[in-house]
Amino acid sequence: MSHPLTRRSLVLRHALPAVLAAAALAGCGMMPSMASNTTKLAATLSGSAEVPPTTSGGSGNAEATFDRATNKLSWKITYTGLSGPATAGHFHGPAMPGANAGVALPFKGAVTSPIEGEAMLSAEQAADLLAGKWYANIHTAANPGGEIRGQLTPSP
Repeated sequence: MSHPLTRRSLVLRHALPAVLAAAALAGCGMMPSMASNTTKLAATLSGSAEVPPTTSGGSGNAEATFDRATNKLSWKITYTGLSGPATAGHFHGPAMPGANAGVALPFKGAVTSPIEGEAMLSAEQAADLLAGKWYANIHTAANPGGEIRGQLTPSP
């Protein structure tokens, strides 16, 4: 039976060089950091956030991740309770809450819940997104201008 101190010494002797190397790389900026390159965004979609507001009983959520190193936006949007089938869905911008804007990025494919996708953004689109100037919008036949909407904002 080996002594616990000896076993701990062996573990430290073998692990310490790897720990020191990782710390050195992190200190000189050579080690990638997921936390520093990605921003999580979220929105709660509702009829009351539409401009003008709708009386829709529909609701939804948008979750997105933006990678600042590559300008890649990935998203998942879920919704329920719309007045009918979704006819279109987009990210709109630039606009703050209470204002409307044109389509910045359409959702490709079917707009049935959940809507998932990814796209590369231009530098200008990325700046507007990170400044809170994009919103997700789901359209229906009864509400062609948009039935539910939610402003994308950074989330923890």
